[in-house]
Parts: sequence; structure tokens; C-alpha cells
Amino acid sequence: MSIIRRTLQNEILRSARAFSAIILTGPRRAGKTTLLKNLFPRASYHLLEDIDVISRVKADPKGFLQGVATPAILDEVQNVPEIFNYVRTLIDADPEKKGRWFLTGSQEAPLMKGVTESMAGRAALFQLMPFSLKESRKVSLLHGGFPEVVARPGQASVWFRSYIQTYLERDVRAVSSLRNLGTFRRFLSLLATRTGQMLNRTDLATSLGVSVPTISEWINILEITAQILLVQPFYENLGKRLIKSPKIYFVDPGLACHLLGIESMSAMKNSPFLGSLFEGFVATEIVKTQVNNGRRRELYYFREQQGLEVDFIIPSGPGQLTLLEAKASQTITPAMAAPLLKFQSFVTKYKTTAFVVHPDPQEKTFSGLGQKIHALPLSNLSETVLANKL
Repeated sequence: MSIIRRTLQNEILRSARAFSAIILTGPRRAGKTTLLKNLFPRASYHLLEDIDVISRVKADPKGFLQGVATPAILDEVQNVPEIFNYVRTLIDADPEKKGRWFLTGSQEAPLMKGVTESMAGRAALFQLMPFSLKESRKVSLLHGGFPEVVARPGQASVWFRSYIQTYLERDVRAVSSLRNLGTFRRFLSLLATRTGQMLNRTDLATSLGVSVPTISEWINILEITAQILLVQPFYENLGKRLIKSPKIYFVDPGLACHLLGIESMSAMKNSPFLGSLFEGFVATEIVKTQVNNGRRRELYYFREQQGLEVDFIIPSGPGQLTLLEAKASQTITPAMAAPLLKFQSFVTKYKTTAFVVHPDPQEKTFSGLGQKIHALPLSNLSETVLANKL
């Protein structure tokens, strides 16, 4: 597979000239190592995942680092978090040398703890997600954006099956004392059926016969390992009784499709989950655009108890909001804009711009959707996010 340019690489290169260390997190197999090796081909490479390497580093982290030629890529550093203190010591010994250490990890929370305690002010932090549509037009709702699946979509089913097994064995057990892998696998599949829905831990616990704290732990594991995206509700004093639970999406739509047993476009088009999967695709494309361009990750939804719901709300400047409805239909009708119009009618203290996002790249702008409401092809979503400073 030829190297596909990652949007995030400009931010990384810029930061490598200003910081001694770069820390790159993201889900396993998103392309972190490939990106760093491509950007810094002269850097020595060290995978901190093999048992013998981990044992050697834990026994003598200082001695290990003394034998590492810089610049250096230290891959999967969450396995040896004690190494942060020793990297910090080496940075402080020669703070004028920039771009010396490139650290990657597939478990964001443990890494962030290490950075907070040891590397504050010395490292630039980034998250790399699977390919976005902006990076590769081969990214799709059915197959998602993991580089290896994009390169060989015909092997998607085998790849995802192996990915789940590896993920369960390595990452999940690394952050949890999980014993019943079978129940956790069923949890993943059940969670896929809840894509685009508000997170209801009690419902999940009842369906699986486990406790609510167990569900909370498993949700936390999926967040730590960057497998799911929780979209929080939009809080404002709007005089409404609002729903305050987050909505849940998988970071990669291809993984969600695999968990649901959807393996073809014909099955996708006939699936009752088509709408929620497309909604999740829109959510992750928004977040990828924000993260890849060095912007804050800000994405919310709105729902009141009377039933009014807006799929996505993004602050786009002081007193400004961008509203998005995600519709998998090829035909955009005025009825699809109704929630946006109703929301605009009572949120008068904000200037709002609204879009109905749809999958058809041929469609442009539709009249009759309402004032300042436009139909937006998914392929143009990234440019719109950037143009509206979202």
C-alpha cells in the first residue's frame, strides 16, 4: 500500500521543531507507527510490546534509554509507563534539542496520566484516528477507515475478526482484570446495536446479566482504547427539560458494521441500522477534522424530553452554533430540516447555521429547507467544518 498523506502530519512536523517529545495516541492499527516512521525516517525504532523487551525496560529503564539513539520512536509506551520519568530526565539534561523522542500508545488515559505527571511542558500531544474521507476517498460507511482495511477491503471481515481478538487479548486485559471475554464480546455486539442512541447502562447490564458498574468499566475501557466516541448533550439555559445522557458511536463505522454482521452494501441498504450508522459516520468525520487540524474536539447533541432532537451541535465562534442533521437518504426533503428550524426558533441568543448532511456527492443545495439551512454532501463535510471554524 502506498503511503497516504495524513492531515495531522503538518501539526506533528511543526511541533517537532518546538518540543523535545511528541506523544501520539489513537486506536490500535490506526497508522501511528507508519506515520512517524514516514515523517522521521532516521529515527531509531523500538517496540515496547514484546515480553522480553518490556521485562528489560522495567528492570533497567535508565540503561535501556542510554542505549537508544535519538531521535527515537518508542512504540506502545503504555506498557512501560515508568519510562516517562527517565525520558523527562534526558530532555531536561539538554532542553534545547527538539524532536528527539516520539512516543506512541493505544491507551489514551494511562498515557495522559504519565504525561501529566512527567512530561508537562516538554511534549506535544496528538491523537491519530483511522483515515478520514479527506485523507482517502476509499473510506466508507461499510468498511471504515483503518488503513489495512482501506488497502484490502475484500479482507475486511477477516481483518475485523482478528482485530477484535487481538484487541481483547492485549488492550482490554492490559487495562482491566476482565475474566469473561465471551460476555465482553457480546457486549461489543450489543453496543453496536445502540449506535446513535443515548447510553443506558442499566439496559445494557440487564441484557447481559452483569452489574451497572461492570458496564461502566467496560465503557471506560472502550474510551481509553479509543474505540468509541461519546457525544455529550448541549447544555444551555434554554428553559427546556433536557436529556443529559451521552450518545454513543463507534470511532470506526466499519467495526460497527462488522459487529452487526453487515458485510455488503446490499445488506447495509436494507439494515434497520443504516440511519444510525450514517449518523455515527458523520460524527467521527467531524471529530477527525477537528483533531487532525489541531482544533479542540467539540461536538454535542440536543434533545429535550418532549422529543425535539438535533443530531449535532458545534460551537463555531462567540455566540455562534452550527447545527447538523445526518440523513442516510438519497432524497432530501423539507421535513428533514424541521428539527433544525424548531431549534432555531427558540435559540435566539445564538447565530446559527444549519445543514442536512447526506451521502450523495452529486447533490448541492436544496431550496425549501428553511432560512440558512443547506443540504451538505458528506464528501464536503470536512471543508465545511474548517470553513465555519468549527
